[in-house]
Amino acid sequence: MLKKLAPSILDADFTCLRCEIKAIENGGADLIHLDIMDGHFVPNISFGPNIVRSIRSKTSLPLDVHLMVENPINHIDSFIKAGGDIITVHYETCLHLDRVIQTIRDRGVKCGIALNPATPLNVIEYIINKIDLLLLMTVNPGYGGQKFIPEMFNKITRAKEIINSHKKSIELEIDGGINLENLSQVINAGADIVVAGQTIFRSTKPEEIIKRMKAIIRESVKIN
Repeated sequence: MLKKLAPSILDADFTCLRCEIKAIENGGADLIHLDIMDGHFVPNISFGPNIVRSIRSKTSLPLDVHLMVENPINHIDSFIKAGGDIITVHYETCLHLDRVIQTIRDRGVKCGIALNPATPLNVIEYIINKIDLLLLMTVNPGYGGQKFIPEMFNKITRAKEIINSHKKSIELEIDGGINLENLSQVINAGADIVVAGQTIFRSTKPEEIIKRMKAIIRESVKIN
């Protein structure tokens, strides 16, 4: 499966969003990760469908919408209409997870399930065949710039084993604390998609950082 890089637009300069998106595209990013936070499920607040719609008008890259919100089923349609290609909801926010998954799939877009660091993998046992993407948080969600939790390497490896055992085309996405130093290890553990925010956008040359990260990903795949 092709390994992908998904810059998180949360850390971009929103006063120059068009320029930031252009840098993402020029660097060779595969998709754009959009962190939607409501101030309830996580302590931070980010942005809503109008910003997603604006981003959609400026790029043809797939939009990876990560709903870190309570009652995500109430927001699915608005983010799909805004241009989301993948809608990922948190297991921890869904009392009726199967219903939420079906709602997303009925809209004709890809469905992802996200797990917080302390949430065990066995919770996906009965729904894994219904999803397109499994997102593992490797920091506690809510803020950028946190350090990768080392224990998550084992969780990534185990998640990949579970996915492979089902023989389905499910992508494993990893989000939180990924940088130039640990990227190769994250890929080697089993990641298919890596999300990076501050590593890219806190650089003076985000385009070059993306190119470097893509080179590390290619080299890691070649070694394996």
